[in-house]
Amino acid sequence: PTAKPTPKATPEDTTTAGEKNALRAAKNYLDFTAFSYSGLIKQLEYEGYSNDEAVYAADNCGANWNQQALKSAKNYLDYMPFSYSGLIKQLEYEGFTTKQATYGVDNCKADWNKQAVKAAKNYLDYMDFSRDGLIQQLEFDGFTHEQAVYGAEANGY
Repeated sequence: PTAKPTPKATPEDTTTAGEKNALRAAKNYLDFTAFSYSGLIKQLEYEGYSNDEAVYAADNCGANWNQQALKSAKNYLDYMPFSYSGLIKQLEYEGFTTKQATYGVDNCKADWNKQAVKAAKNYLDYMDFSRDGLIQQLEFDGFTHEQAVYGAEANGY
């Protein structure tokens, strides 16, 4: 009689309870809101998972990080106006790579002129600006000169 071969361990066999729980938590977070890879790891660590468990979860959760950046870009634009470059910087701050952030912003279908109008209105609701001062502020925020002028003119300048 020949000996039965020893079954080979599969990655599933070596997954710890902490890794499985972190992975389940990661998937739950991603169902609720957008995260960058590093942002998800930080959130899981905040919840008490070890770095190894959090990295395992981020590596195995099946997230498309470009799509997460797109979802995050849209979420930001639902609440406040951004310029194209300002939104990329915000996504990078959240932990997305430049490539991921650019993908998200390029595909969020924002009307940057409308974003400039909203930003100008927000400024004018709280502060007094001259026309040139408002345009300069919008340019500082990353709007192009044309977008800044459009935003100022749409708000009465």
